[in-house]
Amino acid sequence: MKEKKNEENMDAKIAELTADLQRTRADFENFRKQVENQKENERKVTQLATVYKILPLIDDLDRAIATYTELKPLEKSLIKTLESLELKKIDSGEGVEFNPDLFEAVMVEGEGEKEVVAETLRSGYYYGKEVLRPAMVKVKRES
Repeated sequence: MKEKKNEENMDAKIAELTADLQRTRADFENFRKQVENQKENERKVTQLATVYKILPLIDDLDRAIATYTELKPLEKSLIKTLESLELKKIDSGEGVEFNPDLFEAVMVEGEGEKEVVAETLRSGYYYGKEVLRPAMVKVKRES
């Protein structure tokens, strides 16, 4: 009788320790995932801060490439580098329909109902799928 009770106590203790071990493993897995998420978030924040700081340099390179045709080969390299940083230019070419979520209008010309981009004054960029900086444009209204 005493052996059976002792055996039951041992089984109960084993079950309790097994449950504790499973909880500890689950807690550790959750902790590991949380640390990985924090590292990824810190990487993204650091990358975004860096991108904000180099935007003026990118603008200068764009203007230089547009002005000096011998710099045109740099454009492909610039685009490739920007894509590696998850940056993509917002299409703000002449005739593109004005979208206030993507463009910042600094000048509006003409009469009419339809608003389209007349000129891009400063490029805008997506960072991933979000607008990092809207394009600064001159808008013209047409019928």
